[in-house]
Amino acid sequence: MAHPDRFLLAGVMGWPVMHSRSPKLHTYWMEKHGLAGTYVPLAIRPEGIEAALRALPALGFAGCNLTIPHKETALRVVDHADEKARRIGAISCVTVRSDGSLAGTNNDVFGFIENHREAFPDWRADQGPVTVIGAGGAARAVVYALAEMGVREIRLSNRTGDRAERLAAELGVDCTIVDWADRHRALEGVNLLVNATSQGMVGNPPLDLNLERLPRKACVSDIVYIPGETPLLAAARARGNSTVNGLGMLLHQGRPAWRDWFGIEVQVTRELRSLIEATI
Repeated sequence: MAHPDRFLLAGVMGWPVMHSRSPKLHTYWMEKHGLAGTYVPLAIRPEGIEAALRALPALGFAGCNLTIPHKETALRVVDHADEKARRIGAISCVTVRSDGSLAGTNNDVFGFIENHREAFPDWRADQGPVTVIGAGGAARAVVYALAEMGVREIRLSNRTGDRAERLAAELGVDCTIVDWADRHRALEGVNLLVNATSQGMVGNPPLDLNLERLPRKACVSDIVYIPGETPLLAAARARGNSTVNGLGMLLHQGRPAWRDWFGIEVQVTRELRSLIEATI
């Protein structure tokens, strides 16, 4: 879809936000498609998220992405949210509709699934349990995605057990809640391990998890992408496990956003991945 009479605007709202690689990602697509526009980082304090979202139509924005800590609050602000977003309880993307109303969805599910399929093409959902560490907004999207992929047993462990129980209940997904003290044993016989916390991200301590019981054939996924290899992924790779970080999740979640904002189907290419990796 061409946009000859419009300077395209989109962005990412977060606090903090300047670490985000989303501007570089979306600028790449704008240049590839020869579009006049820009994608900007918007540093929005938590108390300002409603006013910032409501300003998007007047400012001419097509929409925006959302990152920490706005995903759950924004769900209560938008005028429309799809069933997926309502079940997850968080949105990652807002689209400004033609009438000026705000529509929210959660593209993290799509991003996780596509990143997983790209990294582990031979992985099958019926080959064993999956253990997810964490129960925050990202974990909600991951558990939802795993259920969509057909995983039959999801083991969920979080420092605060009642938050994990609430996640499973609100998503309507049958999870085995594992006490934090028992998280190491929750790796026995698993097909996939997912770190859905920020532990291991630059500035945060590594995830405290002993991989001794993790099968060598299991895949390990970390939603963190800065650094490119977290201590968890380094330890898993050293013992022979296949690993993937969260960069592909970031890249792929941008694809449905572009379809909704601009009516354009974009692709995640090797060139794009290399461009973003060079900034990490």
